[in-house]
Amino acid sequence: MSKSRLGFRVEATVSGSRARASRFQTLHSEVLAPLFMPVGTQATVKAQMPHSLEDAGSQILLANTYHLLLRPGPEVFDALGGYHGFTSWSRSVLTDSGGFQIFSLKDARTISEEGASFKSYIDGTRILLSPEKSIATQKSIGSDIMMVLDQCIPSTADRAQAEAALGLTHRWAKRSLPARGDSPQSLFAIVQGALYPDLRRKSADQLTSLPFDGYAIGGLAVGEGKEEREATCELTTELLPLDRPRYLMGVGTPLDILEGVHRGVDMFDCIIPTQVAQHGTAFTSRGLIKTRRSVHRFSEEALDPACHCPTCQRFSRAYLYHLGRAKEPLAWQLLGQHNIYFYHQLMREIRQSILEDRFMELYGDKREILHEPDIDNPVLTAPPKRKAAKKGPQSLGHYEVHRHETGFASIRHTSSGEIMHSHNPPLKEAEELYVQQSKLREALLASTNEPFVVWDVGLGAAANALAAIRCHEALRADGEQCRPLHLVSFENDLDSLRLALANHQDFPYLWHGGPPALVADGHWRCKSSQQVQWTLLKGEFLECLSDAPSPDLIYFDMFSAKTSGEQWTLPAFETIWQACESSSTQLFTYSRSTRVRACLLAAGFYVASGNPTGAKAETTIAMTARAAAAEGRQHALLGDSWITRWQRSAAQYPGHFTSDEREAFAARVLGHPQFRD
Repeated sequence: MSKSRLGFRVEATVSGSRARASRFQTLHSEVLAPLFMPVGTQATVKAQMPHSLEDAGSQILLANTYHLLLRPGPEVFDALGGYHGFTSWSRSVLTDSGGFQIFSLKDARTISEEGASFKSYIDGTRILLSPEKSIATQKSIGSDIMMVLDQCIPSTADRAQAEAALGLTHRWAKRSLPARGDSPQSLFAIVQGALYPDLRRKSADQLTSLPFDGYAIGGLAVGEGKEEREATCELTTELLPLDRPRYLMGVGTPLDILEGVHRGVDMFDCIIPTQVAQHGTAFTSRGLIKTRRSVHRFSEEALDPACHCPTCQRFSRAYLYHLGRAKEPLAWQLLGQHNIYFYHQLMREIRQSILEDRFMELYGDKREILHEPDIDNPVLTAPPKRKAAKKGPQSLGHYEVHRHETGFASIRHTSSGEIMHSHNPPLKEAEELYVQQSKLREALLASTNEPFVVWDVGLGAAANALAAIRCHEALRADGEQCRPLHLVSFENDLDSLRLALANHQDFPYLWHGGPPALVADGHWRCKSSQQVQWTLLKGEFLECLSDAPSPDLIYFDMFSAKTSGEQWTLPAFETIWQACESSSTQLFTYSRSTRVRACLLAAGFYVASGNPTGAKAETTIAMTARAAAAEGRQHALLGDSWITRWQRSAAQYPGHFTSDEREAFAARVLGHPQFRD
C-alpha cells in the first residue's frame, strides 16, 4: 500500500479492546485521535463562533460539498483562499462528498453511472454531481481531507439494492483518485454494504487495494438498530488497514462514540451536540439535562459542576432556563458551546485512558452514565445525584450476589457459603491466575490455523471464559495474526451466570455479546472474525467431557471438594488424564490442596506449584508428559520437599481408601517420573 499523505501512526492500543490512540498531520494542523468533528455544513457550526470551537478543542470541522457547491459556490472559495481564508478557520477541515444529502433528496434526484442529478434548492438549476465534480469542488474548498462520492442507501436495504449501490460506489471511488491529481489534499474512501457482512468484506477488499489515505464506514445510522450498527462497525474496522485512519460517518451520541472507539474507530462526526442544544438539552458528566424544565427556574448551580467550559463557569441553570423559555438564540449558543466542549472532553479522557491502558475501566464507568435520561433534581442546595442503576434480583436458585467492601461484586453459593472470586475482582483474578499464568497470549500467536482448545471447567459467572476471549480480541485489535480459539465451558447450573447478567452493572466484564448468547443458545461465535467459538456443555463435567475436543488448556475452577467432591477425586483426574494423555495439555487450578496434588500425580500428571492469588500463597499446575517436556521446566515441579510434607500430611490419601488402596496410591505417587528425574 502506498504511503499516506497524513503520516498516520498508532501511539497506543489497550488490552481487551480495539481502541487505539493515534496522531496524523494534515495540511493545516496535527490531529490527535480518537476525535470528534463538529459539523459545519454551511461553513459554520450552527450558533457557534470559530474562537469558541478552538477554545473547546475542535481539531477538524466538517463541511459539506453539496451545500457549499450550491452556495456560495466554488468560485467564491477560489477567489478567497478556500475554506480557511473564507472563514478564518486555521485548523483542519474535512469535506463530505454530498452523498448523504443526495440520499436525503429521495424522489428529487436520479442516480446514474455518470453521477447524481438533482435540482438546486437555491434557484432550481439542474446539477449533475459526478465524482469528478465532487472532487473539483472539494479542491476549491481546500479541505484537508476529501471524501469520495458514494451512493448512500438505507442500512436495511435489500441485498440486490445494497449490491448495486456497492458496485457504483466502488466505480465512483476509482474515478475520484485521478480527479484529485497531484493535489496534496488527503482522500478517504467509504466502505458500504448495508448490513451484509460479505458485502462489507467485498467493499473493504476492493477499496483497501487502492491508494486512499483513510477509510470511512458509511451507510450506518440510517435505519438500523444499535446492536446491528455496533456489529457492522466492529466487522468493518477489522477489515481496514492498521496504518490508516478509520472514520465512522454521522455517529453519534456520546455512548455511540464510546462504543465506536471500543471497536477501533478513530474519527466521528454528528450534528447532535448543536441539534439537541437548540431544543434545550445538554450532555453532562451525570447524564442528560433538559434545561427547559421548571425544576431549574430558581437553580443557581452550574449546568455541570464538573465542566470547565465557559457556559458552566459563568451561567446558572436558572439563566439557561430563562433563555430557553424566552426562545432567545443565546440559549442555543451557550448549550451548543457546552455540548461541543463535553464531546471534546470525552474524547480527551478516552485518548488519555488508551495511552495509560485503562480504557476498559473508563469504558465501564462511562457506559453507566452516558445513557442516563434527564437527571433533574429539585434539591437546589447541592449538585443533583445520578440515579442509582436499577438492580436486578439479588438471588437466583442456589446463588446470591455478594458485594465486597472493596467495591466489587461476585457470586456466592448460598448453601456452602463459597464465593466465586472471593478476594479479587472476577476478571482480574481470571486474568492473573488463568490467562497470564497459562501464557494464553503466546499460545494464540503460534503460527498455525489449528484451533486452540480451552476447557473452562466450572463456567460459573463466566469470568475465566471472558478473560480468555478478551485475550484473543486484544491480540486481534493489536493487528496480530492469531490462531482460532475454541472455548468449551462445562456447567450444570446456569443460574449463577443468569444472576450476574441480571446485575450487569455490578459485573461489567459481562458487557459482551457472548454470555447472553451462550445462555440462550448454548454457543456463540465472534461475528466479525469468526475466529472465536464458545460452546456450552451443560451437565455434569465428568459425563460431558467425552463430547469435547481434546484440550490444550484446562481452567479447572469448580467449587471446592466440600461442595463439588466428586470433581476433585482420583477417578475424576484419571478421566481427565485419559482425555488428554497423548496431547500437550496443561491444567490450572486455584487449589493447592495436598490431597488434590497427590491425586493429580497418581492420575499421571506432572504437577507444579503455581502463582499465588488472593489469600492463596500457591496455586497448582498439572501437565501431561508432552506439556512438561515442552514447558522446559519453567514451572517449579513438586520435588522431594513436597514428598516429605505429603508423607507427614493428614490428607495424604483419599479418606475412603483401604490400606491396600493406600499402598497402591502411595506407590503411584512416589513412582511418578517427575520424582525420578
